[in-house]
Amino acid sequence: MKSYLAKSRLVPLVLIFGMILLIFCGVLYNTQILNGSDYKARSLASNATAQTVEASRGIITDRNGKVLISNRLTYTLVFSDEEFESDTDCNDAIFRLLELCRSNNVKWTDTLPVSKEPPFTYTTPTDEGAFRKYLESEDLPAITVGTLRPTQEAPLFMAQLRKLYGVADSYSDTDARAIIGVRYQLALRDIAGGTYTFASDVSVELINQVVDGRYAGVTTGTASARVYDTTYAAHVLGRLSPIYQEDWVGDPDNGIVGYRDKGYSMDALVGESGVEKAFEEYLHGENGTKLITTSDGQITGEFYTKEPKPGNTVALTLDIDLQEDVEKALSKTIGDMTEADGIRRGGAAVVVGVGSGEVLALASYPTYDISKWDEIYDTLASDDEGAPLFNRAIGGTYAPGSTFKPCTAVAALESGVITPSTTILDRGIYDYYSSPQPRCWIYSSYGSTHGRVNVSEAITVSCNYFFYEVGRLTGIKTLDDYATQFGLGQYTGIEIGGPNSAEAKGALASPEYAEANDLEWSDGQTLTAAIGQSYNLFTPLQLANYIATLVGNGEHYAAHLLKNVKTYNNSAVVYAYDKDPVNVVEMQDSTVEAIKTGMHDLTTGSLSTYFSKCVVSAGAKTGTAETGVTDANNGTFVCFAPYDDPQIAVAVVIEKGGAGAALAETAVDILNAYFSREEIGTAIIGENTLLN
Repeated sequence: MKSYLAKSRLVPLVLIFGMILLIFCGVLYNTQILNGSDYKARSLASNATAQTVEASRGIITDRNGKVLISNRLTYTLVFSDEEFESDTDCNDAIFRLLELCRSNNVKWTDTLPVSKEPPFTYTTPTDEGAFRKYLESEDLPAITVGTLRPTQEAPLFMAQLRKLYGVADSYSDTDARAIIGVRYQLALRDIAGGTYTFASDVSVELINQVVDGRYAGVTTGTASARVYDTTYAAHVLGRLSPIYQEDWVGDPDNGIVGYRDKGYSMDALVGESGVEKAFEEYLHGENGTKLITTSDGQITGEFYTKEPKPGNTVALTLDIDLQEDVEKALSKTIGDMTEADGIRRGGAAVVVGVGSGEVLALASYPTYDISKWDEIYDTLASDDEGAPLFNRAIGGTYAPGSTFKPCTAVAALESGVITPSTTILDRGIYDYYSSPQPRCWIYSSYGSTHGRVNVSEAITVSCNYFFYEVGRLTGIKTLDDYATQFGLGQYTGIEIGGPNSAEAKGALASPEYAEANDLEWSDGQTLTAAIGQSYNLFTPLQLANYIATLVGNGEHYAAHLLKNVKTYNNSAVVYAYDKDPVNVVEMQDSTVEAIKTGMHDLTTGSLSTYFSKCVVSAGAKTGTAETGVTDANNGTFVCFAPYDDPQIAVAVVIEKGGAGAALAETAVDILNAYFSREEIGTAIIGENTLLN
């Protein structure tokens, strides 16, 4: 009986113990397995500081997977004043860190717009918006005379800041200026939020010195720096820059979201120009967060609460091998011209895919090595004559000269003014108007004429008289209508262009344009407009895309540099360019054939010396664009190839290049570079392969 009672009492105890054990295991499973990371993060957060982990920026490749811009791991020093109880402690810690950087020849971030050495003077603010906010936050009155500056002279301003930050008299003016520069950066972060990256891309040796020396207020971090795997396409690739105040806050009233609200850290670098800027949304990635625990100034643990997500891989339409060949061909031609006459020149060459609008090469001369930007910027910026920073391929506007004649021919043929067989007698002097009475170039040069020619022959011999007549009969309104359909005098759609950018819109000669710009217009202006003069101004990219449209069934595509975007590991396609033509220029087959014939006969006629060396048949048109300066005509040249099945269109413009025929050799070199070298395509390298 007692045994039974004992057993009956034991059963509930066992059940209770089992339930307790089960609950304990459940709690353990929940804390360690299901929510282990969350509880660990909470535990760490109670005695740790959070740090943003910068996501690696996406890489940029050419159309064939060759890497153009990549990244390398770098180390950073981050400074915070949160742990200091007094200005004295903070200033002393800053000075100790500055001394370390000076001894290691390390530069630190200091954008205070005051000279580094006395006697102090104001310098131009790198970010005027941030400086203005700073002055407002410290209740320091300011004026704008050319550039923003405080009302008091720089030495008095520095004395005021020295007092504001409690910088001891024992520090020299130079050392005080350096300390104040750091305090200024900290103040900017207090205003806008975020951390202060004191120094970037520092050595492992310096990191070790900081850790071993237990430098107060300093933590170390990692970031990535851009690596340029090519010295070409500088104007296309662009560069990164810090975030400026106006871009940081944006303009919510006008629907402009600032980087602050996009999740960027204030210390992030963003695209400032080129495709780095155009494709920022794909390249940026998502930053992570980690908690750092410390004890006695030493890091005791790190834990990621959010893993950083690298940016996407952006593939451009550029063929970097072709880009290299185009830049070399352009440089050689201009170099030879300058060596011959001592005149400095600029120029551009563009290659566009027919039937796609893909920009295969976009070269501007003079150019530069973008990987050396910091060390050569002052030289580049001060070269006003050469203007190497100017992207002439999309920003330079030039009278097209006779390269416009195919457009005039299309307008005349499609409007019924002429047929492919219509002939016009070149009389040398076009005397329809009492004034002007322009002359055909052959009459001005040799006193002769081209005789009776049809449209194909007129294109081949570039007969001005023929196009004066058909231009007058067609009328400026119709000429401009077709030019607009071809994209001339219009933004091309290229991603690094558009309003408020490096791209120029150009201009179409018309009474309306003349009136809007306080210029004169008469009926006689139509004559010169028809041969690519008057007020016509186009970019080299517009010229190339116009020819691509003409020989591409009239399909006018937006010029573009983006081919596709894939995730950083190439596992998924984020975006692939697949847009329809902007418009289609309606042209009869006979119209296109008449014009192509005239352009082809030029390559087998007067330009045969050059095109006999071309590996494919082609069509071309020369142009000599008057600039109003004696012996300073610009040379223009357009071509397409192959003649029977056009794949690419090329435009070359050289400032002060003279007759367009002088550019023919350059164009042939470009065509040969494209058609004769072994093509590397996705069929060879695979869709997800990157080439170094």
